[in-house]
Amino acid sequence: MSVNVHKVTEEELEEQKKYEKRVISVLEKRYEEKPLACVVTYGCQQNVADSEKIKGMLKDMGYAFTEDRQSAKLVIFNTCAVREHAEDRVFGNVGALKKYKLANPDVIIALCGCMMQQKHIAKKIEESFPFVDLVFGTHVVHRLPELLYKALTRRKRVFELPDLDGVIAEGIPVVRDSDSKAWLPIMYGCNNFCTYCVVPYVRGRERSREVSDIEREFRELVDSGYREITLLGQNVNSYGKDLNPSVSFAQLLKRLASMDGDFRIRFMTSHPKDCTKELIDVMASCDKVAKHLHLPFQSGNNRVLKAMNRSYTREHYLSLIDYAKKTVGEALSITSDVIVGFPGETREEFEDTLSLVRELGAISLFTFIYSKRVGTPAAEMDDPVSYDEKSKWIQELIALQEEISAQQLSTQKGKTFKGYVFGKGKLGKNYLAARTDGNLIIEFEGGERLIGTFQNITVTEPLTYVLKGEIQKQ
Repeated sequence: MSVNVHKVTEEELEEQKKYEKRVISVLEKRYEEKPLACVVTYGCQQNVADSEKIKGMLKDMGYAFTEDRQSAKLVIFNTCAVREHAEDRVFGNVGALKKYKLANPDVIIALCGCMMQQKHIAKKIEESFPFVDLVFGTHVVHRLPELLYKALTRRKRVFELPDLDGVIAEGIPVVRDSDSKAWLPIMYGCNNFCTYCVVPYVRGRERSREVSDIEREFRELVDSGYREITLLGQNVNSYGKDLNPSVSFAQLLKRLASMDGDFRIRFMTSHPKDCTKELIDVMASCDKVAKHLHLPFQSGNNRVLKAMNRSYTREHYLSLIDYAKKTVGEALSITSDVIVGFPGETREEFEDTLSLVRELGAISLFTFIYSKRVGTPAAEMDDPVSYDEKSKWIQELIALQEEISAQQLSTQKGKTFKGYVFGKGKLGKNYLAARTDGNLIIEFEGGERLIGTFQNITVTEPLTYVLKGEIQKQ
């Protein structure tokens, strides 16, 4: 497959800097005070990372930020196309701004992200939402200064949705949502073409960032005080296959973990067909790599997996899990994704998923009823099982996993974990929340000065979804 990935040049970035200055000039003439921007993000962590870059560019153009859409002079919806529910939420929330836009015609309403990269969605926005000023796709985020300048100065709407294999743009400023944990994309796009998934069509082909660029950003994060850093990719296990010389994800992970500093590395998402024993060995041997493996299996039935084009079998998946449990040991925690009601799936095939869930022993699952995506092969498959029946199946799956999760949590009483304190808890006014190496959440009483630090916490009481604990005095 011929892939044409564009690496944004220094000259192109300099051109965007010129547009930044033009936007600043327009805003200074139009508003007496610094205008507010509201960036609304849907979907995965990659979308969150994209929104942080959007905010970085907006900050350089003179915007401040608000979560109140009704007070913003710029509202940007960064959208997700993975499931129909996410799309419906976007349409509803954009539609709710119609009156606000009519009363404040100087407000810019923009849409970007995966939804916009689909032609039928872009057409719907163009025809049914005439008050939307700017629409841009996943491959031109780095051109936001140029596109925003056009939206601010032209009377006509701006639609910029090129159909590309993808781009890599380094040096984009970032405004991070958290002072304690950070997302770090190491690659973009996907080559897997699972039959239910629209991601390869809207995110482009797999393209890896250079090791040196990743190491530089990682070092900057650690030096800035970030202690929990999550490496992102649609399929991190494919990292480096397109580099010359090639570098495996396990090799990258080992290099980052060898850096000086007090930090913990997480990563997502892994694909079972590319998950290697080498990666699991690195997880086991590197203290700074979290002992948490998110490895989506989607279905426990081989016929369904083949229809999904997942490129592995139930047996292969379970062999990886078995190796991980033996190699990493009891510190390992496993989470996964499951799709219920894939077109043509029978009750008997769904029961194979239930049996895999029992054998897996995951700490938690992310479960979804199959969502039809326009343009994917699965959208054309026969789907005789009713939505009501699928809803019963997923409730059965959820009930089973809740039993397993409760059993898993019950075994943690009395254990002491090194937890990263990431924010306030929900069990009470003075509670903080910490994440263990294995991705368990422990809440304990403590002062906010502990946020952003590692603490040793002993579990005193396993609850339904979290653990309750006490901090160990040093």
